[in-house]
This record gives sequence, C-alpha cells and structure tokens, in this order.
Amino acid sequence: MNADGTLYGVIAEFPDAPSLLQAARSARAAGYVGIDAYSPMPVEGLSEAVGFKKDRLARFALLGGIAAGVGTFVLQWYSISSAYPLNIGARTPSWPGLVPATFEMTILGAVLAIFFGMLFSSGLPKLNHPIFEVPEFALASRDRFFLCIRALDSQFNAQDVRRFLETLHPLKVTELAN
Repeated sequence: MNADGTLYGVIAEFPDAPSLLQAARSARAAGYVGIDAYSPMPVEGLSEAVGFKKDRLARFALLGGIAAGVGTFVLQWYSISSAYPLNIGARTPSWPGLVPATFEMTILGAVLAIFFGMLFSSGLPKLNHPIFEVPEFALASRDRFFLCIRALDSQFNAQDVRRFLETLHPLKVTELAN
C-alpha cells in the first residue's frame, strides 16, 4: 500500500495454467468480478473464468466501414454530378467508376474504427501500470501465471482477498499500490 492508502488490487502468482484457471474459477465462484488474469500463452477457458464479455469492436468496424464507404461514395458522386460536373461524350461518369475508391475507404474506415476502438477499450496509451511494480511480473511473458483481484470490486477487502488467494496455494501474494 502506498502513502495515501489506496490499493489497485491484490495479485497472486501461480506456477502453471491449470492452477491459474482453477483460481480464476474459484474467484468468480466467490463473487469477485474485478478479476484480471495474466498468462504467457492462451489458456483454454480462462476468458470465461474471469468473466470476459464480448467487446463491441465488430460493431465499431461495421459502423466505421459503413460511414467511410457511404461518405466516400457521396463525396465522389457530389463532386462529379454537382460541384464539378464532367460532360464527356454527352454523358457524365457513372457509378461503377466510384466503386474502387469506395471499397478502399470502407476497409480503411473499418480498420481505423477497430484501431481506435481497441485503444479506447484497453485504456491505452498508459505508460505505467501498478502491476509493473511487482518484480516477479516480468515472468508473466515467460513461465508464470498471475491472477489479480482489483480494488474496484464491490466485494473487495484487502485482508479478505489476501486470505482467499492464499487458500488457492499460489507461489506468492502481493498487494498492488495504486
């Protein structure tokens, strides 16, 4: 805990994926909802165990693509029919000529919506995080597994969470200062 007494949460270190998965399931069963799990590899069933909900990136992509595509088509159509009409051989350019740029901008709009939606939903850019203060957390990208119960959980009490995590037989339990 830091000088002003605020906690980010309590983190437990586990030696393997099955231990982490069981700990995450136990934490959810105990009623904790502010759970984060860190693993060096994908663990089957971990996202369901920590209560991960589907994000809305697919909707962002759809809306971004539609907005960019419609906007590009309308801009091209307006420019060749009203703003700067071309009369080539007694006719104006037709809509099939507008399709390639419309398609490209639809893809670009979807990709940009996903990119910025992902940044927004993950809280980036964040240069520092309380979990980086745990020296053992460097092993999370190699061979260790971590489960964090955050202090924003309505059921959070630091001593109770510490005791609960210690019943799951972790290698180490650490409080994270905010």
